[in-house]
Amino acid sequence: MKIEFTRRLQVAALFVCLAASACLVWSGMQRTESTLQIRASRQGISMPDGFFVWHHLDANGIRFNSITPENDSLLIKFDSSAQSEAAKAVLYKTLPHGYVIAQHDDDNSARTWLSRLRNHGDRIG
Repeated sequence: MKIEFTRRLQVAALFVCLAASACLVWSGMQRTESTLQIRASRQGISMPDGFFVWHHLDANGIRFNSITPENDSLLIKFDSSAQSEAAKAVLYKTLPHGYVIAQHDDDNSARTWLSRLRNHGDRIG
């Protein structure tokens, strides 16, 4: 009787762990974050100041998560692709010619998951 109860408890605990893991994986895959990259189209053009970009996005009611310089470009992260598209339209009107504003291809799900595992390998197991 006691052995049967212990086995049922183990099976229930295993089921709860699997369900929790599935929920974590699903929530991680539901990220809709979008990133724009601003870079110069030719040499000799300096990058716009992050404050300049922030000011124009804020003035147009566009919310963003961060503006980060990276390898001679600015990366702007948004919660959704709709915000990203709105920002792209505003920035094309605001910035002088000579800049490329494009989606930053960082949302490849397989590559994103692998980089998360590599960066946080100490948390696995």
